[in-house]
Amino acid sequence: MRYLMIIASLLLLSACSTSYPNQAITGQAFPSVSGQNLEEKSMTLPDDLKGEVALLLIGYKQDSQFDIDRWLIGLDMTQTQVSVFEVPTIQGLFPRMFSTFIDNGMRSGIPKPLWKGVVTVYKDGEKVQAFTGNEKPNNTRVVLLNAQGKVIYFYDQGFSVDALNQLRAML
Repeated sequence: MRYLMIIASLLLLSACSTSYPNQAITGQAFPSVSGQNLEEKSMTLPDDLKGEVALLLIGYKQDSQFDIDRWLIGLDMTQTQVSVFEVPTIQGLFPRMFSTFIDNGMRSGIPKPLWKGVVTVYKDGEKVQAFTGNEKPNNTRVVLLNAQGKVIYFYDQGFSVDALNQLRAML
């Protein structure tokens, strides 16, 4: 019975999302959105990052984590020096209702020292997805922001060495 409830919940969660065409956002200001990191600290992006160059790895589905991990490994292996934030971004009312369950699931799979860099966006999830587009939602939205919160690099085609090198050239 418990598994049926979980499956029903997941179906409800997936049925409540809007599809947005992918966008070209380089040169645009990132929209102001609120979220909370896994340490339960409220954050407003990009405002709380102003004054520094920051990389957002935005994921729209749990399956996005595979692509995010490839980006993180690539950044680590190339010793890329930039502040990185994983930004799980979930739109809809039902995910917000289950946010504690979702966040606790992430906490159980992410080492505690990394929690401050994982900022989950629920309430403004639709705003972010409309801004970047959410076609092919398993692909990470790689967003490099300048110190003023403007997008100076954007990539949403899945990890590639060429894309990593382009990102590094922007830094």
